Amino acid sequence: MSERKPTERKRIEIPLPTALRMLGDYAAGRIGEQVRSVAFIIVYLLAFQIVILGSPPANALAIALGIGLVVLGLALFLEGLLLGLMPLGERVGLQLPKRTGIVPIVLFGLLLGFGSTLAEPAIAALRTAGESVTAWETPLLFLMLERHPEALVSAVGVGVGIAVAFGMVRFYFGLSLKPFVLTVIPLLLVISAVFSFDEKLAAIVALAWDTGAVTTGPVTVPLVLALGIGVSRATGKGENTGGGFGIIMLASAFPILSVLLLAGGLRSDVPRPTEQQAFFSPAFRQQALKLFETPDELERHAFTRAGESGRRALFEDEDAYHAALEALREDEDTRRRLLGEMSLSKWLSTTASDAERERFPRVRRAAERAPVSTAAPGPGDADRGVFARVFAEEGRLAIRAVVPLSALLLFVLLLLLRDRPRYRDEVVLGILLALVGMMVLTSGIRLGLAPLGDDVGARLPRVFADSTHGVERVVIDDFDREVVFESIGPDGDRRSYFYLHDNGEPERVRFIPERFDEARSRYEHVIERTPLFGPELTALGIALVLVFAFGLGYGSTLAEPALNALGRTVEDMTVGTVKRSSVIRAVSIGVGVGLVAGVARIMYDIPVIWLLAPPYLLLLPLTFWSEEEFAGVAWDSGGVTTGPVTVPLVLAMGLGIGSELGVVDGFGVVSMASVFPILSVSLYGFMVRARQRRAIRDAERSDGDE
Repeated sequence: MSERKPTERKRIEIPLPTALRMLGDYAAGRIGEQVRSVAFIIVYLLAFQIVILGSPPANALAIALGIGLVVLGLALFLEGLLLGLMPLGERVGLQLPKRTGIVPIVLFGLLLGFGSTLAEPAIAALRTAGESVTAWETPLLFLMLERHPEALVSAVGVGVGIAVAFGMVRFYFGLSLKPFVLTVIPLLLVISAVFSFDEKLAAIVALAWDTGAVTTGPVTVPLVLALGIGVSRATGKGENTGGGFGIIMLASAFPILSVLLLAGGLRSDVPRPTEQQAFFSPAFRQQALKLFETPDELERHAFTRAGESGRRALFEDEDAYHAALEALREDEDTRRRLLGEMSLSKWLSTTASDAERERFPRVRRAAERAPVSTAAPGPGDADRGVFARVFAEEGRLAIRAVVPLSALLLFVLLLLLRDRPRYRDEVVLGILLALVGMMVLTSGIRLGLAPLGDDVGARLPRVFADSTHGVERVVIDDFDREVVFESIGPDGDRRSYFYLHDNGEPERVRFIPERFDEARSRYEHVIERTPLFGPELTALGIALVLVFAFGLGYGSTLAEPALNALGRTVEDMTVGTVKRSSVIRAVSIGVGVGLVAGVARIMYDIPVIWLLAPPYLLLLPLTFWSEEEFAGVAWDSGGVTTGPVTVPLVLAMGLGIGSELGVVDGFGVVSMASVFPILSVSLYGFMVRARQRRAIRDAERSDGDE
């Protein structure tokens, strides 16, 4: 008998044009999916800004480029995740429980949770969040976001690692989720309540709860679920743990605890919050320098973030202050030292006071024309050099995030488990795509999504403003009074006007004598916008803001891919008794309500614990009485709603609103968008079970009558 040779895989030859066409169709399909996923939220924001706020976004070209990068980067990143990281994670999740005990599984869970967090695209939103935080109002928040952002990200990663380790223990021994919820959530609420009464720690609470939502994105969720389901299947205890649900809840809760603990450890290193004039004064200098590495950084913070009073307090006397302004005007090195990457024209139009602007009479009118906004300048309005720098920075961060995570998975699979992936070339390609995709995606977040959300947030308060205010300034040099003409009304009221043209049709502008500097022949025209509905209808303006927030949350959640996957899983788990569309609708309503609560918190400067405590306290008895499967689904739904597109936009929008209204911190919106979906799905679960029990009773009653 002849020995049978193993079957060899036949190689199929495809002509190059056909291969390119197939590849193009596939790429177009993948990119089209991402376009559809981000289209609603982008169009919604742009339409609101143009139609309701009456002004296009600033730096529209840069924002459009950034959004394009987000779409492309998200497509590349998710494809790389599908081809590279996911197969590795699934393979390890299936093989590890079969060949090792609980201790190696826990250690691997720690490392996987930490590594996957660093690779989350939404983590980039935390790195840009510090641009609107000031050192004198929230010193500890400034220290964590500006001086030690890597420590903050590491604390979040440690929290996720501990959560995954606890999740592995839970799956391995078949433990219920309820004891974890009923222990961890009250502990977080108690610590948050205590921190809220401390002037140094109060501003950290909202940031900590927001980090819990940032961690559960397209990297952490699939890898952690794959590992958890593999462990539960290998041990045969999957049914006792709710079918693999609940681990996302742990990955959201433990980072909150780790960030709160980090803040508690850093508390003694920061001064107390104070007024900017006192903060920059020489008497407070030693305390202020605890937040900065060098005195130059302190001076730069005063010139780029503070007002005139803060800058004056920085110097010993008036002569030193004026000498600094003179050097700022004449010396390029001084401008670089005091303004950093901010241009002089940007500083004059957004930060300098009227008195300070008077010392720069020869700055070109076009350079001075800029939106009057308190929003922090960001890379969305930068030149090509800054674009290149952003790509370089995000490329380094992408390497630090993707390469260690891939190396960990390959090390465990190849060397410890003595196994290998089935399609090695696809895995290598997937890792490369994930690396490039993350660089492009996070660059797009910095250049497009964050500035867009910040721009909307900064302009949104105008909807409920109760007074007219300037939004643009045009400085006209060599102004000639001869161009001014008068008009008269039926009642004899006389008004003066002149015509202004700027690359378009002449526009009639009212002449206000107080804005004319006759000595310099200089006129400053301030373009004003009245409140959207007028001062007498401010309540309607506030209602519109809240409706906008609900629509943003509801519509953007419908497009989240992770939510659709959760809905399909629930429908399969309940054998069709709970429809996917119903779960998606319940979660979307919860996110919409959460954004309303988050925006209202910032508008009225409500302590975040006041809005977080009631829904979480209500969730504790609901979790205790609910069935295990639905408890896991409900708590996981709070994590799947916050994806790489939603988080940067919502976070930037909240910070923009807070900055415009002078609120100390604009965090907390994302955490609100996470807790209310848990509540809405829990309530929906009770409704479903009540309906099922009623149907069973009706069926039994019908059988008895027969």
